[in-house]
Amino acid sequence: MGVPNPGREELLRLEAKTLDAQFLTAIQKGLNCSPFESHAVLEVVKEVYFPVLGETAPPDPGKLCVVGVCADEPAGKPIAKCEKRRVVLTLHRGAVDDELLQQGPDTFRRARIPDLCQEALSQGVLLTREDLAYRVFFVSTRTISRDLAAIRKQTGQLPLPWRSTVQDIGPLLTHRVQIVRLALEGKTMTEICNITRHSPAAIANYVSTFTRVAQLAESQIHASQIAFLLKRGRTLIDRYLELLSECRQDDNLKYHLDQLLQLGRVAPSEKKRKMKGGHR
Repeated sequence: MGVPNPGREELLRLEAKTLDAQFLTAIQKGLNCSPFESHAVLEVVKEVYFPVLGETAPPDPGKLCVVGVCADEPAGKPIAKCEKRRVVLTLHRGAVDDELLQQGPDTFRRARIPDLCQEALSQGVLLTREDLAYRVFFVSTRTISRDLAAIRKQTGQLPLPWRSTVQDIGPLLTHRVQIVRLALEGKTMTEICNITRHSPAAIANYVSTFTRVAQLAESQIHASQIAFLLKRGRTLIDRYLELLSECRQDDNLKYHLDQLLQLGRVAPSEKKRKMKGGHR
């Protein structure tokens, strides 16, 4: 077993998020090619088409193109095997950012990081700390970590839509739990969207999953079985079960939990009517 080398692993992850890597993944998945065959196809494409394609038009001023991992790729999957996508990010917005730059680079980065993460997510990509460090701001990952800590402190621990939070990677409290908590506090869909910068579809999906966890927990099903049935990580299920325990001790949370559970249940008479209709 080799000695862990975080620096080398970081470089390998960055190498896996290039246009060549995106093409190789598409060839291997789409045509079921071996790595050797896909590399051979890539070299032929470069040799035949690159001389006649010419230079592509650069992004507009203030924008940059970044290759990132698609948002629906799960945690634990090697970056080299993940599907990638190109996104165009707006790094500099003009006069408003000139004013931020006058306050220092730290202020500029911390003001832009949330918007950049959301802009990438809207195009189907989740950015990572390494993407922000080496492809966007050209600083160290430690600098980005300090920026993220400052942003969390400023926003009251509200999550950013980036890969470690959306895919539950790392020690931070998952954004799913925070979104569900807002729903249990009685926040409307519009309010939750404005607070967390997530889409209504994503929020509805998180609340629906939490509701199913609550229903299965009522049936005394073990957390490991719930994770298996719902195809979710055990860590997320444990956090949801902890939130359920909190709901039993808070009248407001319990009220909204009961409302969610009622929406997820089918009345016995309605269930019988549907079953009879299905036999006709």
